[in-house]
Order: sequence, then C-alpha cells, then structure tokens
Amino acid sequence: MTRSEDNGHTNGAFNEDSEVSLDIPTNTLYHTSRDCIVQEEQSGESESCLEASRGCCRSLWHNIFRKKTLYKRFPILTWLPQYKKDYIFGDLVAGISVALTVIPQALAYAGIAGLDLQYGLYACFLGCFIYIFIGSSKDVPIGPTAISALLSFQIAGGSWQIATLLTFLTGIIEILMGAFRLGFLIDFVSGPVGAGFTSAVSLIIFSSQMKDFLGIQTSGNTFLQVWISIVNDIHNISWPDFILGLICITLLLSLRALASCSVGPKEGKSSGQSLLTGIFWTVGTARNALLVCGTAGLGYWLSVSGQEDLVRTVGFVPKGMPSFQPPPFHIDAVVNETTGEVLVDGQSFWDMVSTLGSGLIVVPLIALLETMAVVQAFADGKPTDATQELIASGVCNVANSFVQGLRSNGGIARGAILNASGVRTQLSNLYTSVIVIIALLYLTPCFYYIPKAALASIIIAAVVFMVQYRVIKPMWHSKKTDLIPGLGAFFACLVLPLQLGILVGIGINVVFILYQAARPKLRIETLATSNGLKYLMLTPDRCLIFPSMEFVRKVINKQGVKSTLPVVIDCTHIYGADFTAAKVISTMVMDFAQRQQPLFFYNLQPRVAQVFEGLNKDLVVIYDLTTLHSKLAEKGSA
Repeated sequence: MTRSEDNGHTNGAFNEDSEVSLDIPTNTLYHTSRDCIVQEEQSGESESCLEASRGCCRSLWHNIFRKKTLYKRFPILTWLPQYKKDYIFGDLVAGISVALTVIPQALAYAGIAGLDLQYGLYACFLGCFIYIFIGSSKDVPIGPTAISALLSFQIAGGSWQIATLLTFLTGIIEILMGAFRLGFLIDFVSGPVGAGFTSAVSLIIFSSQMKDFLGIQTSGNTFLQVWISIVNDIHNISWPDFILGLICITLLLSLRALASCSVGPKEGKSSGQSLLTGIFWTVGTARNALLVCGTAGLGYWLSVSGQEDLVRTVGFVPKGMPSFQPPPFHIDAVVNETTGEVLVDGQSFWDMVSTLGSGLIVVPLIALLETMAVVQAFADGKPTDATQELIASGVCNVANSFVQGLRSNGGIARGAILNASGVRTQLSNLYTSVIVIIALLYLTPCFYYIPKAALASIIIAAVVFMVQYRVIKPMWHSKKTDLIPGLGAFFACLVLPLQLGILVGIGINVVFILYQAARPKLRIETLATSNGLKYLMLTPDRCLIFPSMEFVRKVINKQGVKSTLPVVIDCTHIYGADFTAAKVISTMVMDFAQRQQPLFFYNLQPRVAQVFEGLNKDLVVIYDLTTLHSKLAEKGSA
C-alpha cells in the first residue's frame, strides 16, 4: 500500500519495498527501538576460532580475578579491615548464644533425619567456619534446620551415606546455580506456596516426633502414613515419656515468653532493670540448652538409682571429631560372613543418585528460600545477594560432606538470636564452631542420658510456630485465588513426599501464570474523531505470545463483526511477539480485508512490526492520533 508522507517520515528500520505503513510524525515523542543495533561490516579477516577462544578465556580469567569480583566473592575482604575491638563482645555473645541453641537442635534434627545424633553436630562447625570468609550476611548461622532434616529423611531414608551424598551433590548444584546466576529461581516459589509448604512441614515434623514424645513405634514418610501408625500403636504409650514431654514443652514455651519480657520502661531503665531484662533474655534464649542439661541430669539420676528404663534416653554418642574423607560414592553390600547371605544390597553411585531424584533440585531451592528469608529479614534495607548466598551455602555443604555432616543452611530462628544478641560481623560463626568442637571432644558422654522425650519437646515447641495460619486472612481479603496454590502445596506435601509436594504447588502457580498469559484483558472502547467518525479501539494489556493469540483473535473478530466499525488495535502495551502471534495477526488482517473492514495498528513497536511483517506486509501502522483520524476519514470517504 502507499505510504503516508504528509505528516511524518518513513522509518528507516524497514526495507524500501516494505508494504508496512509506518507514519511517524517528526513532532511526536517517538524513539526507535534500542534493541535495533546496526553495525557496519568490518574489513579484513576475522579472528580464527582458536584466537577467539583464547580471548574469551583471557577475559573470563581477568574478570574472575579482578579486585571487584574478589571482594564480592570473599566479603571478609570488605569487613575484616574495618573490624573494631568494640565488635568482639557482640560477636562473642552472639556466637555463644547460637551455639547453646544449635547443639541441642542439631541433636534433635539428626533424629528427624533418621540418623545417629552425632551427624547433626558434624554439620555445625566446618560450614560455620567457612561461612566467615564467603558469607554475605552477619545474621546467617549455618547449621541443620528442621526443613532440611525432614527433606534428608524423606530422600535418604535414614541412610547416612545417602544423606552425606545429598549434602555433597546439592552443594555442588548450589555452586553451579550461583555461577550461572540462577538465584532468580526462588521467584517461582510464591508466598502462598512457601506458606503452604512451611505449614505442612511443621505438621509433618510434629507428627514425626510423636514416637519419642509418646514412647511408641511409628513408620511411614508422609503425614497420613505416620498418623495411621500412631493410631495403630497408641495403646503402647509410655506415660513417663509423655508426662516428661508435656513438662518440657510447658517449660520451653514459658521460657520463650520470658525472653521477650522487659522490666521497667522501654527507655531510661535503671541498671537493675537492665540487668533483670538481660537475665530474662539470656535464660529465654538458652532455654534449649538449659532443658537438655536439666533433663540429662534427670536421666543420669534415674540411671544411678536403677530406674534407667523409666524414660528412654538417646544412648551412646561417639566421642571426638569425625574423620575427614570424601563422601561415600557407593555403599558396600552387607554379607553374613558365616552363611554368605547378602543382608543388605550394595548400591552404586548411580543407584544412590537415582534415590536422590528430584531432591537434588528441590533441596537447594528450599535452602535458598530459608537462607534468603534470614538475609532479607535483617538486611535493614541494604541490598542482598542471592547469588553469593548460593555459592556460600554450596561451598559450606560440600565441606560438610567431607565430615559426614547433615545438610545445612541458614535458619530463621537462629538468625533472630544472632541479631538480638548484637552480632556485628560473620566472625560470630567462629565462636559457634569452637563451642561445637568442644562439645564433640568432651561433652558427648553426657548426651547418653538425654531423654528422647526432651529432644522431641524441643522440636515440637519450635515447629508449632511455623504453621503460617496468619496469612490466610490477609490473603482472603487481598486475592482469594492465591489460596489455591497455597492450599494445593499444603495438602500435596501432607499426602506426597515433600520434594513432590512443593513441585505440585509450584506447578499450580505456573498454571495460574500461564492462564493469565493465555487470557490477556482487552479494553474495548467506541471512540469518535473530531469529524464524528466512530471507530472501535481495542487495547490488549500485555505482549502477544502463542498461548493468548487464538483468544485475542476471537475477541477482535467478534467485536469487529458485531460493530462493523473500523477497528484500531492500540499496541502500546505490546512489547514482544512471536511467530504464532505473527501468523494469527496475518490471518486476522486477511479476515478484515475480506469483510472490507478497516483495521489499523496504533503505536506498534518497530521490532514487533518486523515480526508481523515477516508473514503479512499489508499492515497499517500509525503512531499519532492526527494521522489515525486522517486515515479513518480516507476509509470513510472511500
């Protein structure tokens, strides 16, 4: 068709033979796409493939070892030169406070993972020490968490070899995710899905502790399976264990409330009031350690008095540091030396990896969610770096796997203790590591007398606050449909293994996103020119991509047939299109041409016009209302 020359100039981004009419007035605020970069052909011979590869490697090498990158990947280079003597006390108090919390928690979390208790402690010193050098947040305490322990149990099934390999491989995956800047993947786990997942995890962990809390036998990996086994064996309840557990939970919840008590006014406290407030906070913060010490004393007294069978204790915990060795890449078969019968089949490396399955992706993703929740909660408005946290968590877990440690990452509860203790730098992790090492070297014989009901109580008292029921009301008032992926993730995690349940929640979210992409909203308006000529203006609210095109075509054709007025498609919000969109637009242009009904594209991006032009050159694209009105007048008088 003929170009319009009176009100503008022809866009040079298109060929001279193009039939697309781009009427761009010189007085409009239009800028050509910055994505269109025109380069002149360079003279001379191009570099050889080998030379280009060398140049790429050289550039990568210089980029890795430049000062800015080193300071980013090793944050200790930034904060250590600025370290002051005043920081020592805050870091020391914070490190000790976390150590008093993480030691009993590590023992309990090892039980959740179905492992011997020492494996929980093995995860609490080497990773902490390494985080000092590469961690980006002072408020992240590296160690096992309830969620990571439960995931390890459901994936590894209580095998320390598979659990250690899970720690190693997920650490490698985290490092690769950080290297390729894949931290954005956590954006695919929405708030409702995260809330549903966390709430389901808390109920599953609560259920898993019933065997020690009630002194009964349970089995199963999912919520339903565990509760079926609880009901079947409830008649074998151990009343001493149950009563001790109730007393422990009552004490823990009371001491938790005591930690937030403040004596006197918020400001202007006397020295005595400040001292009492500090004592309350210290006792409340160290409640887990105090409970373990107290109940261990009770267990020792029962053992000395000949009543060791009254309550069940954790038993022998090996003394000393773990051996430093690579994680197991295979499991040897267990054979009866007398009969030669194979008692337990061996597993090759690939057998072990197949057992891990989707956990290799889900575990790093959930770990990043947990860690970034801590980082962002105490960032105080400062920028956070998910990529660096991925790398730091990955390196820490690879190191933990060499000491047979349980899977570890940042935990929100211990992070809150760090922050409340006045932590100043990442050096607090050093003091935590040292105390854990001392516990491994000298205190493990005392762990023998800790009642299992006490450890179960520590976990139960912690996970009851993980149920995020408070989000339901604001979600209901804000957007009710967000409850669907949240509830879907919640029930899927209760019925299915966790790594599959979270994927179900993410899948429901993706379906919602795809549905919205496939059903864009179109604003339909009947407008008129200054001469009184009426026309139909249709405005899509997003890009045109293949899932939405058939829907958009039906709506536009239906409105066009219904009104018989000229149709103008306002393309202001269309920033991209694909081949399917171009094909549908071409068909739609031919449909309007057959009906002899004018169809104009208003304010179409040049790069999108290029996509459409590839299949149909009969588009009429206009960029200002004056030209649009003149075109409508021409069509009206024709």
